[in-house]
Amino acid sequence: MSNRENEKPKFTARVSNYFKGVKAELKKVNWPTKKELTNYTVVVLATTFTMTLVIWGLDLIFQNLVALIV
Repeated sequence: MSNRENEKPKFTARVSNYFKGVKAELKKVNWPTKKELTNYTVVVLATTFTMTLVIWGLDLIFQNLVALIV
């Protein structure tokens, strides 16, 4: 084996290879359509709103229970 094969690539070469890999991976991504993105956004907002109401309701119930006990 020669010493050249054991040498570590230069920093700039490694950074360049990294960004080439990132670019190649981003070409493989299946991006959502505008309609899919809108639907996903609505689902996330509805779920967040529902969970907010559930947690608020539970907090109110436990607050009143503690007030009854104390």
